[in-house]
Amino acid sequence: MVEYRIDRRSGVATYLQIVQQTKQALRLGLLQPGDRLPTAREVVAATAINPNTVLKAYRELEREGLVEARRGLGTFVRRSLGAAPADSPLRGELERWAERARAAGLERDDVAALFTSVLDKHFSVPDQHLPQKPGTNKGDQE
Repeated sequence: MVEYRIDRRSGVATYLQIVQQTKQALRLGLLQPGDRLPTAREVVAATAINPNTVLKAYRELEREGLVEARRGLGTFVRRSLGAAPADSPLRGELERWAERARAAGLERDDVAALFTSVLDKHFSVPDQHLPQKPGTNKGDQE
């Protein structure tokens, strides 16, 4: 089961933090289709947030087709996301990289900025690093 951690200083709305953490758990395979999410009461007890905030997050996840509410039973995962299991060898490499970054004196925000810049370079939309299909360059259309 997922355990939500709320960062009140992040500037990110609390319900969005729950949505993001749920999606991360889905991507890492920590949540699987059929798994039950914690009840609003359980999340409130663990995080001291308003129950309506939890319900708003769960409604957003339901709107996206990731979970479904079953009256009287709870909220259950409908589908997973991505293909990056928590035990992926890439995770180990990333762990070691993060340890080196911390040892080098980088702060969390520095690491996040550095990692985001690399992500933006390699996962931009449209991906400028892949060969373009014929007819997609402006010069090809003239």
